[in-house]
Amino acid sequence: MTEKYTALYDEHKKLGASFTDFGGWQMPLKYSSELAEHHAVRKAAGLFDLSHMGEVWVTGRDAGAFLDYALVGKISAMAVGKAKYSLICNEDGGIIDDLITYRRPASQDGTDVFLVVPNAGNAAVVAAALQERAAGFDVVVDDASARTSLVAVQGPKAQELLLRLVPAAQHPLVTALKYYAAVEVPFLVSGAGKELLLARTGYTGEDGFEIFVDNHDAAALWQALIAIADEAELTPAGLASRDSLRLEAGMPLYGNELSLQGDPFAARLGPVVALSKEGDFVGKAALAAKKAAGAGSTSGRRLVGLKGQGRRAGRAHYPVLKDGATVGEVTSGQPSPTLGYPIAMAYVDVEHSAPGTALDIDLRGNAEPFEVVDLPFYKRLK
Repeated sequence: MTEKYTALYDEHKKLGASFTDFGGWQMPLKYSSELAEHHAVRKAAGLFDLSHMGEVWVTGRDAGAFLDYALVGKISAMAVGKAKYSLICNEDGGIIDDLITYRRPASQDGTDVFLVVPNAGNAAVVAAALQERAAGFDVVVDDASARTSLVAVQGPKAQELLLRLVPAAQHPLVTALKYYAAVEVPFLVSGAGKELLLARTGYTGEDGFEIFVDNHDAAALWQALIAIADEAELTPAGLASRDSLRLEAGMPLYGNELSLQGDPFAARLGPVVALSKEGDFVGKAALAAKKAAGAGSTSGRRLVGLKGQGRRAGRAHYPVLKDGATVGEVTSGQPSPTLGYPIAMAYVDVEHSAPGTALDIDLRGNAEPFEVVDLPFYKRLK
C-alpha cells in the first residue's frame, strides 16, 4: 500500500512528531509524551490533525431522501446547520462505518447540501457505497477527501482559543454554536479572513471544534494556531492521546468496537437506527430482525465498559472470563490517565453484561479483576 501524507505532514515534522500508520496514512502518534498530550486536552486544549478523515458532499433535490435510504438515520429531518451521528450498513445489517453528517444551507438554486464525514480507513469504501446507492436519485456525490484537511481544537479552553483567530464581529457565531452544529466562520489566517466550516464536534469527550479547510490553506491555519499555542495553553496532540481520550469517553472505534460483523444493537447504538422512518433503507430488514431478536443477537454478546480493580490493563483481543470460563473479548483497553485505573470496552455474553458484574480479564495467563460499569467512564463537567 502506498503511504499517504496529509497536507500538514511537514508541520508535524517541524514539531518533532513520531509517526505511525493509520489506515494507510502517516499520522503523528505523539509529539512528546502521549500522557502530557492527554492531560493537556482534559485541562486546557489539544490541537489535532484529522485530515485522514473523509469528506463526501451530497447535493441535489433528492439529497435528504437519498441519505435516508443510504444511512440508517433519518437524515432528512435534520435542521440546516445541525450534525447527526449515524451508521452506513450493508444489506445484512453489518456496519460499514460510523460517520457524522452535516446539513449545510441550500445552494443558490435551492438544492439541499449535506457533508458526510466517514472514518479514515473507510473513506474510499463509504464514498463508493454512496455513489452506488445514488442510482435513481437526483443527487451528486462528490468525494472531496483528497482536497480537504480537517483540524481539531479540543478541550475546555477550545472556544477561548478559537476566538483569537476569529474577527470580533463574528465571535457570537462561535459562542452561540451548539454541540453537533456547524457554521461558516471567517478565520484570520495569513493576514486575511477566510471563511471555513467550523463544527462543534469531537472525539475526546471534551468541548471542542473541528475545522474543515482546503488543503492549500491548511498549513496557514495550523501555523496560526501554533502561534498562539504557548500563550493560550494549546498543545499539539497525536493519535495516541486521541485514542485514550475517546476510550475514557466511551466512544467506539471502527475496527475495534464496530465492524462488518458487528451488530448496532449489541454495540448499544440502537437509537441511531431509525427503523420507523418512511420508506426502505439499506439493511432495514436485517436490522429489524436483529432488534426483534434482542441486543446481542448476532453473537450473544453486548458491548460493556470494564473498570479495573487492580493496576494492570487489558488490551484488545484479551479474553474476558467469568469463573475461569471465557465469556467475552476486550475491544479496547489501557490505563486511564484521567481516572487513574485501568479501563476497557469489551463484548461479553449478555447474561454477564449488567453493571456491577464481577469479571476477569486474562492478562497473559493471569486473571485480573474487573467490574462491568456504565459508559462513558469519563464525562466532562458542563
